[in-house]
Amino acid sequence: MRIAVDAMGGDYAPGAIVEGAIRAIRELHHEIILVGDKAVVEAELSRPHHAGARVRVEPSEGLVGMHESPAQGCRQKPHSSIMTAASLVALGQADAIVSAGNSGATMAAALWHMRRLPGVLRPAITSIMPTLKGFCVVTDVGANVDCKPKHLLQFAIMGSQFAKHIFNRPNPRVGLLSIGEEPSKGNELTLASSELFAQHLPNFIGNVEGRDIPKGLADVVVCDGFVGNVVLKFGEGMAEAVVSLIREQVQAHPLAKLGGLLLRGALRDVHKKIDYSEYGGAPLLGVNGVCIVCHGKSTPKAIFNAIRVAGELVQKGTNQQIRQELHRLHPVGNSEAGPSSDFPANKPEPLAFSEA
Repeated sequence: MRIAVDAMGGDYAPGAIVEGAIRAIRELHHEIILVGDKAVVEAELSRPHHAGARVRVEPSEGLVGMHESPAQGCRQKPHSSIMTAASLVALGQADAIVSAGNSGATMAAALWHMRRLPGVLRPAITSIMPTLKGFCVVTDVGANVDCKPKHLLQFAIMGSQFAKHIFNRPNPRVGLLSIGEEPSKGNELTLASSELFAQHLPNFIGNVEGRDIPKGLADVVVCDGFVGNVVLKFGEGMAEAVVSLIREQVQAHPLAKLGGLLLRGALRDVHKKIDYSEYGGAPLLGVNGVCIVCHGKSTPKAIFNAIRVAGELVQKGTNQQIRQELHRLHPVGNSEAGPSSDFPANKPEPLAFSEA
């Protein structure tokens, strides 16, 4: 498996990126291509604890910063690390890309070089959120801030294939995120989408509310990218706040410290379940290749897990499964599909969860 990793993207690049990539080489036995400033990347690789790792370095020029316009940055920096990484997949020199950099630019570069899968109207960033029953897939979480019902339907199809083939959910339950479980509740988008889902998705369980996500009521939760990004950021913030509150209370009460020692294993397991780094990154489903969008604050463990997920997507042929399902259902017209000739002019730039 050949994974191109953007070595310059992320708050802790290149150190954390290189460390995570080296671990992937040693434990997953993937072929890693580190894309970035050759001198900087090789300086990281020269550290004693990286000795012996066989890794290819693909030189690039510059990077699209976190606060740069994704579309403009990719246009002005065609040889940046993320654009170079995406081009390797398009040229058949890599099977997937992983980046913790500007996630809008990651999506832009993927569309620019890899294009969309046949029949896909819009790609969707797909995240994994922990629940009381394990986890659920939430899509879209930032790629498309304005959507139509047919877009949400395709997000549901792509998210279902992801849950089915990567997480062994043979009949994933699909829920549409709304403000009430009744079919009559919601805005124009959710009302129209609910009707479309009911027509074409056998496993559609109806509307779900925000509180239903952590309950694990659905395996796949579908929404537009604006709502999904808010849900994702709120979930991340709440998880961090809960962990901090528990830590503060344990430190504040002497007897609680004893209880904390007794519960250390259980608390560690809870923290592991809500830790984003355990899930690696969010696949950008719908592009003609595998692209993993990582959190801007990705640690070496997060990068390692992102590479692991990328390898699984390639190995299990998730894109082929998506193509087959879209072709089988063919529920909506494909007038918007095909090469992304309209990218990125006159399009709202994606709201990316590793930014802002």
